[in-house]
Amino acid sequence: MRGKIGIREGKRIEEWDGNRSGGIAQHSSQNSNLSPQISNLKTQNSNLIPQASALKTQISHHERNELMDIKILVAAHKNYWMPADDVYMPLQVGAEGKELLGYTPDNTGDNISAKNPNYCELTGLYWAWKNLECQYIGLCHYRRYFGRKVHTKDIEKKKKAIFHREDYERLLKKYDVIIPVKRNYYIETVRSQYEHAHYKKDLDEVEKIISERYPGYSDAFIRVMNRRKLHILNMFVMKKSLFDEYCTWLFDILFELGKRTDMTGYDTYESRLFGFMSERLFNVWLERQNLKKCEVPVVFLENIDWPKKIADFLKRKVTGRR
Repeated sequence: MRGKIGIREGKRIEEWDGNRSGGIAQHSSQNSNLSPQISNLKTQNSNLIPQASALKTQISHHERNELMDIKILVAAHKNYWMPADDVYMPLQVGAEGKELLGYTPDNTGDNISAKNPNYCELTGLYWAWKNLECQYIGLCHYRRYFGRKVHTKDIEKKKKAIFHREDYERLLKKYDVIIPVKRNYYIETVRSQYEHAHYKKDLDEVEKIISERYPGYSDAFIRVMNRRKLHILNMFVMKKSLFDEYCTWLFDILFELGKRTDMTGYDTYESRLFGFMSERLFNVWLERQNLKKCEVPVVFLENIDWPKKIADFLKRKVTGRR
């Protein structure tokens, strides 16, 4: 019995060994068949990596645009080089009755485009106030932009110094408004500089209008007029809701000034009255707002003849304009 059992057990062992060998061989064959599939999967995964990276980039851009919907208007009245960054929106100011340049014109919807000879870039400002929807809005000019400080006459280097979307996003997360560095008149106050460069009667009339319609701003007006520094150029970036408040205040004053002012005899330069006045009024409005301000250098694409500019400034100071 013991021998028979041993034989049977031996057969079982042989059968098990045989089955195991066959199983291993079959398993090896299956593994061999799976190798191309595994290789294909690796290739597919390898192909998916760039797609996943591209999708991640798209999502990142989408999230960024959702968070910071910024439009920086570039006021222009002629064809000129424009930044490629999508944050900038070229706007043709004074488009009414003119040949279109291919930029967004300011003569659609509710507009004052025909008043451009007197209002300058403000016709674009008015158009954006009434017709443009965005989260943040700014204004630059086709020859001057916000950017990094640069000392060069090389226009290509100047272009590289101009702010991009990321620069605006970074600052707007920290500040309420982006404005140009103040200009220092040194030997003039803001009031005396205006009186020597333009018509004194117009500034006096604006002061009256403010005291009548916005008496809470009278003290701010006096403080600004008595200083020697001023944010000029009508350049800024801020929330659209804040911009709407500013425009409501600004144009109410300017339209009233237009009703009261006789511009007979004004030359082409002085006819830009409302553009000049708005530079001062912007500072008055800022004076009353409790805002975190960020002063940024301005990149002038065209070279400025500073000796002539300073000579004209001193001449007006000594001789008086009016």
